[in-house]
Amino acid sequence: MKLLSIVSRFLLPVLTFSVCAGGCPGLEARSPARVAILTYNIYHGEDANGNSNLDAVAKIINSHEPDLVALQEVDNKTTRAKGLDLTAELIARTGMKGVFGKAMDYAGGGYGEAVLSRHAILDTKSNLLPHTPNAEPRAALEVRVKLPTGERLVFVATHLDHLRDQRNRMMQAGRIKELYEGCRLPVILAGDLNAVPGSDPMNLLAEEWTCASQGNPEPTAPSAKPTRKIDYIMYKPQARWRVVETRVIDEKIASDHCPVFAVLELLPGSRNARQSLK
Repeated sequence: MKLLSIVSRFLLPVLTFSVCAGGCPGLEARSPARVAILTYNIYHGEDANGNSNLDAVAKIINSHEPDLVALQEVDNKTTRAKGLDLTAELIARTGMKGVFGKAMDYAGGGYGEAVLSRHAILDTKSNLLPHTPNAEPRAALEVRVKLPTGERLVFVATHLDHLRDQRNRMMQAGRIKELYEGCRLPVILAGDLNAVPGSDPMNLLAEEWTCASQGNPEPTAPSAKPTRKIDYIMYKPQARWRVVETRVIDEKIASDHCPVFAVLELLPGSRNARQSLK
């Protein structure tokens, strides 16, 4: 009996390790990380009646509880916004973390993009995008985020040129494609791209990203009576993401664009890939 007890003490851990190494439940299997995204062009903080839309925008964000928000046409301490930091105002109203990315100087302050995040922000960078001399400067605000599951991703908020001539949009889409084509982390791109499905800028971006609303080109602007889809949530690589839900929110007053909402699942990568990204 004593000999059997000694053998059991050494043999049991070996057997347990062998079974688990071959597929022990919970050891390597990991659940997808669900990520809710909202993108919204907030028309520099004014609604259709010329009043502040900050409370209305915050209400939309709070009611949908997104993990990440991309905001376009964001003023930062401009005279137009009465000196307010719109990003800080929305942080206070939503309780989310946030960062502003300036694309250009404007009216005594700055104008550009903002990102709000419910999760830890690891790093931020505002990438200026190319444009012709007489066009408004544009930027791609990059935020690296750590999800509660430990997964890391890159969230990019942008606003492409609005001119009828699409040369700027093509240059800007090309620069965004170039910036992230070698990125080893999962990436979400969101914003007002001022381009309709099937246009040259969208086809260029589609070489790297998949549109969350693919096959459902629901219009997003103008908000009073939408006729064009120009606001998008996109992701890459395609194999790491699954679309759970995507929709255009029917909001006609708070801005001249409708908000776009999506829920994605980030599927677990291989163990080797996760270790190489640490």
